[in-house]
Amino acid sequence: MNTPKSQLRAVAYGGGVQSTALLVLAAAGRIDYPVFLFANVGADSEDPATLTYLERYAKPYAAAHGIALHELHRIRRDGSTETLYGRLTRPQSRSLPIPVRMSSGAPGTRSCTADFKIKIMGRWLKAHGAAPSAPARVGIGISLDEIHRVNNRRAMPYEQPVYPLLDHEPPLRRVDCERIIAAAGLPVPGKSACWFCPLHRRMYWSELRRDRPDLFERSCQLEELLNERRARLGRDPVWLTARNRPLRTLDAAQDPLPGFEPDGNDGGCDNGACFT
Repeated sequence: MNTPKSQLRAVAYGGGVQSTALLVLAAAGRIDYPVFLFANVGADSEDPATLTYLERYAKPYAAAHGIALHELHRIRRDGSTETLYGRLTRPQSRSLPIPVRMSSGAPGTRSCTADFKIKIMGRWLKAHGAAPSAPARVGIGISLDEIHRVNNRRAMPYEQPVYPLLDHEPPLRRVDCERIIAAAGLPVPGKSACWFCPLHRRMYWSELRRDRPDLFERSCQLEELLNERRARLGRDPVWLTARNRPLRTLDAAQDPLPGFEPDGNDGGCDNGACFT
């Protein structure tokens, strides 16, 4: 499909491998996306490593190559900034916007991506001319090895989602994205998502416990806080993993081998706003 030069073009930048590869491709002129949008769900919510990468590498690289990388936040009507972790932990809050595992094993409902990513980027796009009559062309960083995520991406009226990594000839996998980033002289980032996201795979929690015990402890405390509230309401407990038991009981002896994930978590957001 030919893209009119006047059509607004932006990449939904997640701060991870695939969307950083798109940044490198745009800097090299191999794809035509002059704008990258990073919807920050909160300094208390995003993985600290993602925010460090954003400030230390992504923003300077984008600026050096004439790419506008905008960091967006969820702003309340009173001008204050709302964060996802803040919404979860607000006193008396009953909100449960993250896809926790229910006692049945099924994932709970999720509004975090819509409220803190899609809508926030949508506001920027609409403020800069995107409309149903002139939708913005939004690049999503989904690679060939995660092509199943494309099928669940629902477009908003003001956007036209496209997949530059899949449109590339040949289509690019995550390992290809890593090579592209390294060839540009940038360090390869880790996965981008909230540090407490229930869609993380079991290996993530094992590594978090080992390498960043402070964040692992905060994750345990968050799970416990949510269940204390649910107990007061007479509701079943929820979990941050598919194991249907407290994260704190994670046993090092049961850690999976790399590449083998018995939990069955999908390890990624189904619309490309996270884990890219």
